[in-house]
Amino acid sequence: MATFAHFGVPTKRKQPGETYLEGAKVYITDPASNPYKIEFVRCEKGCPLPKPIQTTPHAAYIVDDIQAAVKGADIVLPPTAMSDKLTIAFIKIGDALLELMQMGK
Repeated sequence: MATFAHFGVPTKRKQPGETYLEGAKVYITDPASNPYKIEFVRCEKGCPLPKPIQTTPHAAYIVDDIQAAVKGADIVLPPTAMSDKLTIAFIKIGDALLELMQMGK
């Protein structure tokens, strides 16, 4: 089962309340602070994330088992631990880019 988390929008403009993720060379906003659950994503030059993540809007979903969710999918970014409480992956379904998020494992 997947639960909607946020809508990610790449941008080139600085946004209020950005957080910098040093290893990814990316600035993100907190979708919980936006009434429409929008997360703005601003990548620096040299950002190591795959181009689709840097340039394509995405929908994000919380899943119970990220390994099962990516099985057989067109994987853009394989499951990657962001912290001990968050693992993410990006997949494509047709032309749609999706971020999958597993919390707490």
